[in-house]
Amino acid sequence: MTSRDTASEAIKSASNTLVELSHFIHKNPELGYEEFKSAEAVANAAKSAGFNVETGIAGLATAFRATKGSGELSIVFCAEYDALPDVGHACGHNIIAASSLGAAIGLGAVADELGLTVTLLGTPSEEGGGGKIDLINAGEFKNAHAAMMVHPWPTERLDAQCLAVDHFDVTFTGKDAHASAAPFEGINALDAMTISQVALGLLRQQLHPGDQVHGIVVESGSAANIIPSHALGRFMARSVTSARLGALRKRIDACFQAGALATGAALKIEELGSQFSHMETNAEILNHYRSAAEALGRTFEIDDAHTPRPTISTDMANVSLVVPSIHPLIAIPTHGAVNHQPEFTAACITKEADQAVIDGAVALAHTAIAVAEDAALRAKLLKK
Repeated sequence: MTSRDTASEAIKSASNTLVELSHFIHKNPELGYEEFKSAEAVANAAKSAGFNVETGIAGLATAFRATKGSGELSIVFCAEYDALPDVGHACGHNIIAASSLGAAIGLGAVADELGLTVTLLGTPSEEGGGGKIDLINAGEFKNAHAAMMVHPWPTERLDAQCLAVDHFDVTFTGKDAHASAAPFEGINALDAMTISQVALGLLRQQLHPGDQVHGIVVESGSAANIIPSHALGRFMARSVTSARLGALRKRIDACFQAGALATGAALKIEELGSQFSHMETNAEILNHYRSAAEALGRTFEIDDAHTPRPTISTDMANVSLVVPSIHPLIAIPTHGAVNHQPEFTAACITKEADQAVIDGAVALAHTAIAVAEDAALRAKLLKK
């Protein structure tokens, strides 16, 4: 029996556990840094599979490290399990967590014979906070030689264009007043937000391709007959590189400064979490993933047709700048729905989604085995 066969058998034996885990996480959606049930469920499943598990790493209550083997080549699988507000697991992190656990189980079955250390990292708050960045800063990727995960998507893609992104809150503070009797006594914070959004809308036509800005108004007053003294918006800015994002932010921040200047409201901009970087996918590891996925019947015609890659942002991109990494997209049928829609949430617990959990686990495990057996690539990674 080959190493790939052994890994596949281990994943097959754990398949019911993996699917049940995916459904449990889906049924219990939790926001970033609050994924207590999900993190515990994944960590306990890893412990039951024979991994050494340490929870609460890097000072994060919902982060964990599960390891098996003690070989010189260290492979990390990243498990995400946070959900989105209102729409739950509309990005399929339940599938990510279960497939990464499955990959770790499969690779763990051959770790000793291939000279590997296998690590499953529980990485909280991908949807904004940047748990992987916290783990990078805490040294959790310091000894890793490769990192990988798969992400559910409506189509099969080898990778996406990961844009650098900032998350930030914008607060305008003005002065309350009676909206009819004495509006001139007020300073309208909502007007400041409105002027800023108009400025952002006009700015968009001058943005470089790949530059983006979007957001919502979270708070904007309490009654129509009171001049609002408080307005809060939550925004994201994206660009193709971290350096270009810095230049974009200057232009975006100027739009908010214009709103403050025009109305007399005070302005506060508060950064949320860490900046996500652009991603540098490791082409050699990705080639091994393609072979592994194609062996399972998955195809990449869209990539071969050179169709533009979808644009996303993820803290896995930050990992790619410190550890050779891949972040392929694995297809589940969504009947026209896209990520972050309620229909995508529903698609993440179908039979096809369950199969994606297993296929993702096998493809990642086989990718890691191919990396371990690729003498030239292995030597290159070990020089890191």
